[in-house]
Amino acid sequence: MNKPWQKLLVSLVFSAVLLGPLCSGICRATGEFRISKGQTVYVPAYSNVYSGPKALPFNLATILSIRNTDPGAAITVTATEYYDTNGKLLRNYRPKPVVLGPLGSTSLYLDERDTAGGFGASFIVRWEALKAVNEPVIECVMIGAASGQGISFVSPGKVIREGGR
Repeated sequence: MNKPWQKLLVSLVFSAVLLGPLCSGICRATGEFRISKGQTVYVPAYSNVYSGPKALPFNLATILSIRNTDPGAAITVTATEYYDTNGKLLRNYRPKPVVLGPLGSTSLYLDERDTAGGFGASFIVRWEALKAVNEPVIECVMIGAASGQGISFVSPGKVIREGGR
């Protein structure tokens, strides 16, 4: 091992052996995809955020986005429920199932004047499929603008139960 490239190679192999198991969980999260036949997904939604020294509420419009990421199979959205800060069901937006074809999407829009949910509002989305499919992307986009000030951000959904029902 007289050559510098040989030392570098040994160092890289040693690092891969030691750090590989640690990195596998972190690195896999960005490159892996999951399949499922159905899930219940919790999605944080913010009717407002607080700003300024007086913590005044800044109202936000909310868009719930549900995107089927499978290029070859449909999914069925079986429930879309909106809850307030205290966990009280405010509205059921999908009393009947909605089928999203391959790569199809749907959305719900809540006006920025709709503050019924409060700061801790959330959606529960349930979906199912006939066979295992790519997990959909379910997220909320919040946006608001007033007096020359604007804010926007995305809140990703979190799977809280595997299985369609």
